[in-house]
Amino acid sequence: MAVYDILKMGDSRLLRIAQPVQAFDTPQLHQLTADMFETMNAVNGAGLAAPQIGVDLQVVIFGTGQSNPRYPDAAPVPRTVLCNPVITPLGDEEEEDWEGCLSVPGLRGVVPRWRRIHYCGFDLYGDPIDREVEGFHARVVQHECDHLIGKLYPMRVRDFTRFGFTDVLFPGRAAVEDD
Repeated sequence: MAVYDILKMGDSRLLRIAQPVQAFDTPQLHQLTADMFETMNAVNGAGLAAPQIGVDLQVVIFGTGQSNPRYPDAAPVPRTVLCNPVITPLGDEEEEDWEGCLSVPGLRGVVPRWRRIHYCGFDLYGDPIDREVEGFHARVVQHECDHLIGKLYPMRVRDFTRFGFTDVLFPGRAAVEDD
């Protein structure tokens, strides 16, 4: 397995529309997702999209387990590989909360997201995934899937008085919260 460099905001590869996965259960897809988990875990991430490591495929991974130092108050999110995702909001209710991104290090912003969503797609074997989720789980999925359509969370910030450097916004938490 390998830990990849994560592309940073400003790299044009983060603005592309990712291509659908065409072949499942291949050695290449298994290696890609193993490397993505290794990379995400190395930086205490909650999720990672293939475009963040320069791979132009509709693949996201996420999962926080019981404890993640970057999100200590968040409910656990199951470890998941999601290919070719489709997200549908369940209702009109949005929630605003702070987000950061491994591709936007050192910054945080308040981002509106659908509170409840249905998402579907496929795992790395090509088996269907079909879930209804809410809260932090829904936020993580929406954030990671945005990477597949060339969006970074600052593009969704509505109030730039609630966007800034982590060490300024949250003094004393920067060591844990720094992306």
